[in-house]
Amino acid sequence: MVQVSFPGVYIQEKSSGVRTITGVATSIAAFIDTFPRGVVNEAIQCLSFADFEREFGGINSLSAASYGVKQFFQNGGNEAWIVRVANDGAAAGSVAAVAASQVITDTAGGAGNDMFRAQAGRRIRGEAALNPGEWGNNVLIDVDDDTTDPETLFNLTITEVRVDNGRQTVVRTETYRNLTMQEGVSNNALSVVNEASRLVQLDRDGMPALPAAAPFPRPAANGTMGGNVGAIPASPIDLSVDAGGGARTVTVTYTGTLDYPGLRPLLEQAIRDAANAATTPAERALIAGATVKLVGRGTVASPYHLQVLAGRGGAAYDPTATLTIGGGDVAALGLNSTPNDQQYALDNGNNGSRTAPPPEDPRVSGTLLIGNLAAKTGLYALEDVDLFNILCIPCAADLGADDMRAVYSEATTYCGSRRAFLLIDIPDAVASLEGMQTWLAQNDSLRSNNAAVYFPRTFVPDPVNSNRLRSLAPSGTIAGLFARTDATRGVWKAPAGTDGRLENVQDLAYLLTDLQNGALNPLGVNCLRVFPIYGPLSWGARTLDGADQLASEWKYIPIRRLALFIEESLYRGTKWVVFEPNDEPLWALIRLNVGVFMNGLFRQGAFQGSTPQQAYYVKCDSETTTQADRNLGIVNIEVGFAPLKPAEFVVITIQQIAGDLQV
Repeated sequence: MVQVSFPGVYIQEKSSGVRTITGVATSIAAFIDTFPRGVVNEAIQCLSFADFEREFGGINSLSAASYGVKQFFQNGGNEAWIVRVANDGAAAGSVAAVAASQVITDTAGGAGNDMFRAQAGRRIRGEAALNPGEWGNNVLIDVDDDTTDPETLFNLTITEVRVDNGRQTVVRTETYRNLTMQEGVSNNALSVVNEASRLVQLDRDGMPALPAAAPFPRPAANGTMGGNVGAIPASPIDLSVDAGGGARTVTVTYTGTLDYPGLRPLLEQAIRDAANAATTPAERALIAGATVKLVGRGTVASPYHLQVLAGRGGAAYDPTATLTIGGGDVAALGLNSTPNDQQYALDNGNNGSRTAPPPEDPRVSGTLLIGNLAAKTGLYALEDVDLFNILCIPCAADLGADDMRAVYSEATTYCGSRRAFLLIDIPDAVASLEGMQTWLAQNDSLRSNNAAVYFPRTFVPDPVNSNRLRSLAPSGTIAGLFARTDATRGVWKAPAGTDGRLENVQDLAYLLTDLQNGALNPLGVNCLRVFPIYGPLSWGARTLDGADQLASEWKYIPIRRLALFIEESLYRGTKWVVFEPNDEPLWALIRLNVGVFMNGLFRQGAFQGSTPQQAYYVKCDSETTTQADRNLGIVNIEVGFAPLKPAEFVVITIQQIAGDLQV
């Protein structure tokens, strides 16, 4: 109400009561499985297969879901949440997955004070999340003192590498400069690295307190902090370098006067030339790629000194190898004969195993896949995901029959509570019509209006096996087809038919005939077929509650998914109603806003009928909400819709015209 105080015109704004209800996404997938890398029991969002490769390591032959995720994005998917599960060592004979780690000390050679521990992992919601697996053994940490204050600060460079065609290449690298171990400052190493790094997390758990002087990791600098030790020797300078194959001669020649900045490139080239005498690939890699760094600022407070680093480009590089500088002029230059341990490698990372190696088998049990609701592990790691619509657990099909039923039963219940849809996969052994009928009879307990099963399995090219065909559960492919159909036609269109092409599917495990298709379809099994010209297609659109004998109103996938879409959209879009005065003005606003949302779907062709009255209704008045309901703080909204049912059977009647028989 405007408070009037002087003669004049007053303006006030009044709400129109329009609160737009936005439809939620319909094709966000979730995958649960083991992967070669990735934080455990955390749902990670991936918006492309490249995201999946960065976070979880890409395709792995022991991970069915890694192929499923690839199929999802290739068939039209745009967003997926991935949950990695790993063995925790609790089961008898199993081996826990462990994150690679390394302790960094403040002096070369591993002696002195323990500064911090680096472990493979990253930050999630402000907490350290370890990333177990052998992948972490390829993470290297460089320490150097080429800082603004070499006496008190240090730099960290964290690098993930891999070996391609005999050469070591960098996957990604992170650099953090001018760090200190002093607590309570903005450049504290633990705070800076832990907040920003996607590769490691640092901690000092269980380590003794640092000395008051707050030392820092000092690299094996192959040079003294004093620097500028006497005059640079006259030309030629005679040194030697030893990378484990014996002393190799290093000679630096120059004319005129020479300072440390001028000496650096000459010394670097001379050391590299010594690789010509190397006798092994490992020795040659260390010497040929060696670099010489000039550290310091050339002042009294920060004098120059030289740091010799071994080459790291070859596959034979070993961060613990020794690179020794010797010779007659080593003392004059202030170069120390010290090991090349300026770089530290994380180690002891492993993928875990459900059996004691050998053989290694990182796949997990049904218990770990299900997880625990209170701890948000396994399936329940999705509790931290705001919305997902399609759930795929392809590795469950490889479990024993009882474990498989337990996993899918739990997943079905969970999908019901989250208004999501479950795609159930069949084992590799189910590869015939009789086998599918038997499997279905044994698993009738899995029937649900929020789940569907597809037969047969698919064959896709395997990138890690020279693109030979691999049998793959179809859930990832079908989830991508759901997403593509939703984007092009709408969630009310059945993800099947000639528009339901299965991309990147080369063949099917069993080729069904029309009559065999007719035997499975009434049982609620969706068939995958191969037709000339069209190729592999999805040729069914029934839920597991869609067997003819069940006579379910949720017989078809598009109807069920449309209902879930409307439910979730209205659930989110009507929260503004809570605590509003429960009377006719509120009911009118509810009818207006929900009606606008439903009318928008009608205009897009989501419902039957030629008029809105035939297609849907929204009721919220004194009939739906009685005085007793109002006394209890309840407002009841009733929404009905007439769904479009797919034309599953097309009947064409042909009759011969007899012609005019009149004389």
